[in-house]
Amino acid sequence: MRNQNYATTFSVDKTTQQVFDAINNVRGWWSGEVEGKTDKLGAEFTYTVPGAHRSKQKITELMPGRKIVWHVVDADLSFVKNKTEWKDTDIVFDISKKGNKTEVHFTHIGLVPAYECYRDCSNAWSMLVNGNLMKLIETGKDQPSPW
Repeated sequence: MRNQNYATTFSVDKTTQQVFDAINNVRGWWSGEVEGKTDKLGAEFTYTVPGAHRSKQKITELMPGRKIVWHVVDADLSFVKNKTEWKDTDIVFDISKKGNKTEVHFTHIGLVPAYECYRDCSNAWSMLVNGNLMKLIETGKDQPSPW
C-alpha cells in the first residue's frame, strides 16, 4: 500500500547544520503565533492562527544536522468537523547531504487524504515548507506570513 502521509522534499546550497538551525527557528518560517521553546529535546510549543488553528507540539527527536520530530500532543482545527485531526500525528524533518546540496524531506505522519483538513493543511504545509522555510534557509532572513 502506498504511503499517503503528506510529504515534500527540497534541496538547498547550505550545510546540514544551517538547515537544522533554520528549521528550529520556527518563528522565522512558521507563520502565526508560536509560544515556547522550539529547539530543545522534550520542549513543547504551541502554534496558533487565531480563529483557524491551534496545536501543541512536543520535540521528541532532535539529531543535529540530521533529524527533527515534533509529536502533536493536542490540536484544535476550527475549520473541520473533527477538530483534533492532527492530534497524535508526527511532523518529521529528515536532513541529508545529497552531492553538494542538503536535502530536506518533510513528512507529516498521520496527515492523510482521508482527513477533511488534508487539502487545506497540505496546501499550507507546501507554502510554509517549500516557501517560507526554504527562503529562510537560503537567505537567513525571517519570512513573513503567507496569509
